[in-house]
Amino acid sequence: MKPKKEILIGVLVGLIANIAGVYLYVAFFTDYDLASALRKAYDDKFLGGLIAIGAAANFLPFFVYLKKDQVFRARGVLILSILMAVVILFLKAKEIYEL
Repeated sequence: MKPKKEILIGVLVGLIANIAGVYLYVAFFTDYDLASALRKAYDDKFLGGLIAIGAAANFLPFFVYLKKDQVFRARGVLILSILMAVVILFLKAKEIYEL
């Protein structure tokens, strides 16, 4: 396949892993459903932390792709992880400076 398509697949798999990580955290460690947990995390200024917890799930597809020598897909997962870090940075800046 073309490298751009492989990177896009990696980004999509990373996004799915991130959402799954957030969902699993909410399902196992809170008493809320997903929508109300996201709303409460935003209100309590914990949404960045919740996204970071979900991003930890990206380790699995990243290392699986590296093990299978699918470097472009691993690169896509890494790109999404960096994008999530930027989103968390903006959320934290918004909390600090109350933009």
